[in-house]
Amino acid sequence: MRIRLAEVAQARSGDKGDTADISLFAPTDALYQLFCQQVTAERVKAHFGSWCRGRVRRYELPTLRALKFVLEGALGGGAPASLRLDNLGKSLASALLRLEVDVPEELLLGVPRLRYPG
Repeated sequence: MRIRLAEVAQARSGDKGDTADISLFAPTDALYQLFCQQVTAERVKAHFGSWCRGRVRRYELPTLRALKFVLEGALGGGAPASLRLDNLGKSLASALLRLEVDVPEELLLGVPRLRYPG
């Protein structure tokens, strides 16, 4: 079954200069393993397209069931230089949650499904 990350995951984002960071949190160990397989740095880079002009690095934090992505050149020069509406990258977590993944239905049993608009 193909679902958006927003249906099962949570995320948080922040910034430092022109670099954004996004942490993606899985509700179960099984979904964390699936995220490790499907939510790669390359896929995140492609998902953000021209919004991320630099490289994307991924760090795995299995104890937290989290993946942390660092996106270089993602904020249009950073807060003081950027003309973007969200020059601090606070909405990038929501944008990442729109990424779709393929999840076997049995991994969703007992996992609360979150509903986000859009």
